[in-house]
Amino acid sequence: MERKRKIRSPNGEMIDAVELGFRAEGEEPWMSYLLDDGTLLRVKLALTNIFRMEGQQDPLGRPVYMFESTNVMSISVPEEDI
Repeated sequence: MERKRKIRSPNGEMIDAVELGFRAEGEEPWMSYLLDDGTLLRVKLALTNIFRMEGQQDPLGRPVYMFESTNVMSISVPEEDI
């Protein structure tokens, strides 16, 4: 079920939006970074909400979407540093 809300756009304007349900297709990828101290840092973006902006279109006439997200992080420290 769609839920209508007002959300703040990047320019600060309050815009009517529809909150959409969603599901991830496939596995959400992790980005891995090896730090100079040997630590392996893994990060991925996890979407929490997706909105379709009411009455808004991009220059090609497509609907405009915004999302809210959180970062998920995993850290593996080298054994000698534990």
